[in-house]
Amino acid sequence: MGFSPFQFDPKVAAGVREMGYTEPTPIQRQAIPHAMAGRDVLGLAQTGTGKTAAFALPILNRLLSGPRGRLRALVMAPTRELAEQIHEAFRGLGRHTGLRSMTVYGGVGIAAQTSGLRAGTEIVVACPGRLLDHMGQGHADFSRLEVLVLDEADRMFDMGFLPDIRRIIKRLPAVRQNLLFSATMPDDIRHLAHVVLRDPVTVQVDHAKPLATVTHALYPLPDGVKTPLLTALLRRMDGGSVLVFTRTKHRAKKLAQVLVGQGFSTASLQGNLSQNRRKAALDGFRKGEYRILVATDIAARGIDVSEITHVINYDMPDTVEAYTHRIGRTGRAAKTGDAFTFVTPGDEDMVRRIEAAMKTRIERRKLEDFDYAAQPAPAPKHRGHHQPHQHQHQTRHQPARPQGQGHGEAGGQARPHSPMSSRSRRSSGRRRRR
Repeated sequence: MGFSPFQFDPKVAAGVREMGYTEPTPIQRQAIPHAMAGRDVLGLAQTGTGKTAAFALPILNRLLSGPRGRLRALVMAPTRELAEQIHEAFRGLGRHTGLRSMTVYGGVGIAAQTSGLRAGTEIVVACPGRLLDHMGQGHADFSRLEVLVLDEADRMFDMGFLPDIRRIIKRLPAVRQNLLFSATMPDDIRHLAHVVLRDPVTVQVDHAKPLATVTHALYPLPDGVKTPLLTALLRRMDGGSVLVFTRTKHRAKKLAQVLVGQGFSTASLQGNLSQNRRKAALDGFRKGEYRILVATDIAARGIDVSEITHVINYDMPDTVEAYTHRIGRTGRAAKTGDAFTFVTPGDEDMVRRIEAAMKTRIERRKLEDFDYAAQPAPAPKHRGHHQPHQHQHQTRHQPARPQGQGHGEAGGQARPHSPMSSRSRRSSGRRRRR
């Protein structure tokens, strides 16, 4: 059908074409007509399904008429990275509209944001903590606000932002359009939706189960051999970009150091980094300068890299929802990807919960020729001089060394398996101020 049935203004339609959009995704097909009609929308869909354009395009089309230089649309997101991603989508899709967008989040100076808000911008994409700071100091005028978007509302709840969001909403005009998007629907988000949305239309696209474009596999292993298994897997992969999830900031940093010491081009993305260093790590990963990105759940929110071929859960996620969010980083935009999860004996309960949500048994794999009884090698020590930037954890990529190609058996016992991506197999045969 293309985008023509939506009857966008020619200026918006031009941006759609130049961004390379040809066919709307399911969430876009369902949500855009209702948003264009001014209805409140509750959108349930995973990351990587096109949610951003589902609200950005109707907003751009709406704001073309009406006053300029007034804050008319507010989008709230849980992290800086996601805020920047949404901002860039507005800029790209709206390049011919003359509408202005800016981001507001912590970790950077407040002065430039204050100037932008006072100068007048039509669209603000913000994280709740810093936005409250600006509101408290009277830097922004919300009296002309027409549209409020809450994106990845479930993650904002996980990060403890709901009290901030409620305080912000109380200071907004009562008459406005509301769009709420979430990958999952815990009770607190359901209550928030009931409070915020007025007679909403609910649209959903398989929000309760992981993407069908992702191949899942579990790697059972004893405690203490995660790092050796990870490096063995990475060396046997046939290229591609790999996102590795850890539970803590400290572990993300240390694991990145170990991988660099093993010769892998690696960056870490975690909350202790400044915004500039986070951006440099993410940009380098997106451009292919770093093959591997080691990240925590919170820091990875908003990562929009379409070519991620593998997601590896070095640490088991704490919830089924977190698993869904993590593996949603691969298999995006109809591409395929692989999600590998390391499973220690203490993780079996979470495995059962994930499988219950997916309504299927996940394949167990065992890496052939890997000594599961071996103890991990000691982490590489820092070399003599101090390097002040995060990129001390980043080196040039050393080519992967593919080895054997075994095959796992879904639903059966673990069998030797090589982690070549599904795409390669086919081609060869709480807390705040974010």
